[in-house]
Formats: sequence, structure tokens, C-alpha cells
Amino acid sequence: METIVRAHVAHVPRNPFVVDGALEAFEDGAVAFADGRILACGGFASVRGRYPEASVVDARDAILLPGFVDCHVHYPQIGVIGAMGLELMDWLRLRSLPEEARLADEAYAAELADHFVRGLASNGTTTALVFGSHFPAAQDALFAAADAVGLRVASGLVVSDRGLLPELRVSPERAFEASLDLIQRWHEQGLARYAVSPRFSISCSEEMLEVCGVLGRVAEGLLFTSHLNETRSEIELVASRFPWAADYLETYERYGLVGARSVFAHDVHPTDDELRRLAAAGASVAHCPSSNSFLGSGLFPLRRHLEFGARVALGTDVGAGTGLSMLNEGLMAYHVQMLNPDGYRLGPAELLYLATGAGAAALGLEDEIGDLSVGKSADFVLVRPAEGSTHRAVLQRSESLEAALGAVFTLAREESISEAWVAGRVVWPATAAEFGGAG
Repeated sequence: METIVRAHVAHVPRNPFVVDGALEAFEDGAVAFADGRILACGGFASVRGRYPEASVVDARDAILLPGFVDCHVHYPQIGVIGAMGLELMDWLRLRSLPEEARLADEAYAAELADHFVRGLASNGTTTALVFGSHFPAAQDALFAAADAVGLRVASGLVVSDRGLLPELRVSPERAFEASLDLIQRWHEQGLARYAVSPRFSISCSEEMLEVCGVLGRVAEGLLFTSHLNETRSEIELVASRFPWAADYLETYERYGLVGARSVFAHDVHPTDDELRRLAAAGASVAHCPSSNSFLGSGLFPLRRHLEFGARVALGTDVGAGTGLSMLNEGLMAYHVQMLNPDGYRLGPAELLYLATGAGAAALGLEDEIGDLSVGKSADFVLVRPAEGSTHRAVLQRSESLEAALGAVFTLAREESISEAWVAGRVVWPATAAEFGGAG
């Protein structure tokens, strides 16, 4: 049966960095869908005229947007948000890695996975590329939690064999066996996809990176994700451990890990040649502005990425990132570009695209999600400002839906996410039972 959701509607079906007028907005808008697929998007009168028998969900006090796509977030780090005053390497040593070692406890990992998935859904994130756990059972728990709720999650076992804590290291042989088992059980099962995930070059031997290259070829549609050029000290450490490499990116290239389904987090300090090669390979960068600011990693050179043709999306990078809200991440991206002397001045259309369509393209899902075009999956969120809030006051006085969209990124957070839908099904709010009893 057809369903129509009536609301203010906004989406960006074209890339606003290359096309003017990419934002499509409807003050009295509607999205019609059936069997999980979008049938129509436009003004309410037009959509209703096409589907007169459809049931109507009246959400005229809300803004309907495509579901958000988070291209870099760490599930094991959800409990360590907010460790102030540390740069990357100290933050890893003192906060992140000890917490990640706790996921050896399967019960703790399962509880954390439920909490993490609930957090994604409650923030309107319907699709995420999740940096997973070093422990197979904990990784299994993440896939199971996402499957139970109905979120689109790509993730994989994080592998490392040097540096780090001893309990987080594994041999290349064991990494291959455990990863292959997870790929066979979870990749393209339901809405799950697998992402080959070496932590970063620093923590991997050449043998481990070679294993990752082999894993990336064992099945169609696999993703690859890792970290790149986050801090200058990290880049120096990579150079000392891989003296044959001209730059950080080459430590991945040698093993066939840079391609159209590769997503690299950060890339705050790239060389021009790295940007050329990223663009030529069709690889994507997950810009994580709140994390880069929190750890003092630097100002992301968005304009340089765009000039070289490198693809850019957004990631929250929890737990160095300060929360799971992609709206907040969009606002932080705006701030970073305003502070960057060569920054790109971002508007509502660019921010919405970075949080939706750009992420869909990075994950190879541009034909499935990312905007509200006919035929795509009915993945969307309803943003409804709280009574008495500044957000509601600004929304009521906005001169246009585009201005209202700017206020959404500036003022709306988790409490404003009224509903989240994936494939035409509500995944938030949900009962505690649907989240394994959490919260």
C-alpha cells in the first residue's frame, strides 16, 4: 500500500559543488513510497493527485530530509567521547585503545553495539561506514545489532599486528581467517556490507597490508577503509616505518587498497600528488571536522580536494568526534571552512549533500540512497524542533526553506530527530526491546 509523508521537504539530487541550483525544496511537500521504494517527491498537491488512495502521514511541522550517511565512526569508542587536551597519538594511547581492549568481553561488546546502533538511529543516521572492533565476536555483535534494527551498516574487523596494545594485535594469518569468516556470514546479508579495515599503516606490517589486499578481492562489493594524513606527527611516523614509500597514500597503493570503494578518514595534510592519485582512483575522503578540531589535527583543505577532483563526504569520527549528529558535523565543517584562509564557503545545499548524497557515492550506494529521487530506497528523517526551542523560533521566522535548512544544521541535534526511516520502515523511535533491552 502507498504511503505519503507530508512535510517540508528538501534534498540535493545533484552535486552542488559542480551544479548550480542543486537543492530541491518544497514548502508543502511530500514523499510517496511503497514496498520500501520512493514513488514520488514534490509538492503535496501533485503527489496526492497521483496517489489519491495512499495513506497520509501529516508531518507539516517537520522538515523531511534524506537519511544521513556517516562515512567514518568508531563503534568501540562510543564510551570515550570528551577526553580533552590530547593530540592523536596520546589520545589513542591513553583513552581509545584501552577502551577498545575491553571489547574482548563479549557481553560488554554486545551491550555497546546496541547502544551505538541506537545512537546512530536517534541522530537520523540511516547508513554508516563503521570502523569496527579488533575482536571477531565484538564485530559480530555490531552486525547483529544493526541487522536487528534495520540500519545500513558497512564495517569490518579492524586488523593490526604491530604497535598498539598486545591484546589488539593479531597475526596476518589469523586476521585473514577471521575476516574471511565474517565476510562469508555478513557481507551483503540484508543491509550489511563488509569493509576491509587495517587500523592504519603505522600498526600494520607489510604482510598485514598484503593480506588486506587479498581480502579485498575475495568477494564483489567489498569496501576498504582506513586512516590517512590525519596529523603531521603521524605522517612522519609512517615515513619512518615505510622508507620505500614516497608518501602515506603509497603505503596503501602498493597493496591494491586504493580504489573506487576506498574511504580514507581525515586527509588533513595531503600532498598535491596524493590528491591527484586519490581522484584518479575514484577514492573518497571522510572529512571529520569535529574530531580534527578536538584533537588539534588541523584545518581540512576542502577546496584543494575539490580542485583535484577528490571525492569528499562527512564522518563523525566518534569518539574523538564529539557526537553522532551529522547535523553537528555539518556545522563543524562550515566552521572549519570559515576559519581556513583558503576555505570553501559552505551553504545549506553543500552541507546537506555532504551529509547525504556524497556519503552515498563514497559507499557505492548512489543509485540506492542519498536523495529522494524516484526509485531509491525510502530512507529519510523527520526533523521536528522542540516546543519552545530556539530552533522552532528560527524555523517559524525563516524566509525560505533553504534558510530553514541552514537553521537545521546550526541548531538541530538529536532531540530534534523525530523519526528515522529505512526502506520505508521506521527505525527510530523504537522500543527498548528492539534494541536488545538497551535504554
